[in-house]
Amino acid sequence: MSRPPQPSADKPARTRMTGTQRREQLIEIGRSVFAERGYEAASIEEISARANVSKPVVYEHFGGKEGLYAVVVDREMSVLLEMVTSSLAQNRSRVRVERAALALLTYVEERTEGFRILVRDSPVTAEEGTYSSLLNEAVSQVGHILAGDFSRRGFDAGLATLYAQALVGMVATTATWWLDERTPSKEVVAAHLVNLCWNGLTNLEADPQLGE
Repeated sequence: MSRPPQPSADKPARTRMTGTQRREQLIEIGRSVFAERGYEAASIEEISARANVSKPVVYEHFGGKEGLYAVVVDREMSVLLEMVTSSLAQNRSRVRVERAALALLTYVEERTEGFRILVRDSPVTAEEGTYSSLLNEAVSQVGHILAGDFSRRGFDAGLATLYAQALVGMVATTATWWLDERTPSKEVVAAHLVNLCWNGLTNLEADPQLGE
């Protein structure tokens, strides 16, 4: 009597996923593909192939490439917004700026693929849920912080938004540069950013350190 065929040793049995598990898998794979290829070059074919599923499975969960992309961007925005805004809600003014710069650099370090997606031009036409909208939120919060400081020091609080735009823009541009450089460390980069924005070029400290 012949024995039934045994599964090949080099072909492990395929694990059946629940709908929720499959959705999470597709989001993670989509995130990688969008980061590597960009939105235009990414394809449902490649995403489904990496997930080892048919294309209709991706369409069933997200309706298409744009739907999957929107979910990926929304998740990354939520993570980054929480990291940056929570850092601006605590401590003294200088420490808050330090922590905000460090939060953005930490996000770049820990979720590089997500940051690459966010800084690219988004095909999604919604006004919210973009990197620019996040930076606008940061400008609003930093401007509120600076307005209070300016008022206490007798400065024109009406200029707080201008300074906030400059500060946020400087940190965001530096984070984009650091995405590929990764040196010096994020702590050193954050300390020097705050050194420049807090002390100005004429009062730079020789060896700035982050506050405790």
